[in-house]
Amino acid sequence: MAQVKSKMLYIYKKNALCDISSLRQAAGIADMERPVVSVTGAGGKTSTIRRLAEEYIHSGQKVIVMTTTHLMAEEEPWFLLEPSEKRMKEVLEKYSQVWVGRPAQNGRMGPVPDDFLDVIWNMGLPVLIEADGARQLPLKVPGDQEPVILPQTTHLLSVYGLDGIGGRIRDVFFRPERAAELLGRQQDDPVSVEDVAYLAASADAGRKGCPADASYTVILNKADSLRLKARALEISRELEKAGIGRIIVSSRKED
Repeated sequence: MAQVKSKMLYIYKKNALCDISSLRQAAGIADMERPVVSVTGAGGKTSTIRRLAEEYIHSGQKVIVMTTTHLMAEEEPWFLLEPSEKRMKEVLEKYSQVWVGRPAQNGRMGPVPDDFLDVIWNMGLPVLIEADGARQLPLKVPGDQEPVILPQTTHLLSVYGLDGIGGRIRDVFFRPERAAELLGRQQDDPVSVEDVAYLAASADAGRKGCPADASYTVILNKADSLRLKARALEISRELEKAGIGRIIVSSRKED
């Protein structure tokens, strides 16, 4: 099997961003047999899930991907839009991954039926879940019924697009009115490093719905320039002060 393309990845440790090659290792799931990973936020949820899935496949493991909200249904043979235990096993055997759900509007994939969840858990495989929607904006504050995090979740990854920093709240946030309210700002105000750190640490934003016994990780995505990487380091330092112990910084650039 071809090697997974390596994109720049760092973990915050001892006041610095340290190189790390594996997203699974950075998220603390590399040695777990069957983690249930929910990914929330904005600015790179699907790409984060895709990289995790690729790492599992490259290591010789099978993986299940699903959503509790919606994600775009790609025209790939491992996308299964008619949940069936038999078909799921066939797809896993052939491709080592299955992205399973039901057809939704506008070419998207919706959640599996509730009674199919037991089938998924009984497979005994790692499960990756897109548990939030953001309409491709870089930042998000969740609404009343968001995110949709299943109680089986062992790890919550909350994603933030660094390219939203400096933009107006109304332009870069999904649900900008809630962001402005939480931050005590106006929607025309620019987003600061401190704003992102505050939201990522907040139980009303990034940590909303996180099960008490689940591990919480912040992912600062799109550190595609030295300037954005420096901002990621600033945010990481603020998060450390707020008690957030695991912070990942990722880039779309390849090594």
